[in-house]
Amino acid sequence: MTKEEIFDQLKNILVAEFELEEDSVKLESLLADDLDLDSIDAIDLIVKMKAFTPEGKPSIDASIFKGVKTVQDVVDALHNIWA
Repeated sequence: MTKEEIFDQLKNILVAEFELEEDSVKLESLLADDLDLDSIDAIDLIVKMKAFTPEGKPSIDASIFKGVKTVQDVVDALHNIWA
């Protein structure tokens, strides 16, 4: 899965499930400050992104999200485990 595909899936989830405006979800958006996501939301997001784990690739481990601050950080973390 490419970084662009990961971002598209992530953006779709954030808009549909967290009721965010599509224009507000950018790679540089801060999860907490710009998108107002808390730790519970982050767990929900991880669970929802697990559905997009490519076949034969490792599932998402929540520990990879400990240091993420931006949407780009999430995309990069997912890309690294799915590359």
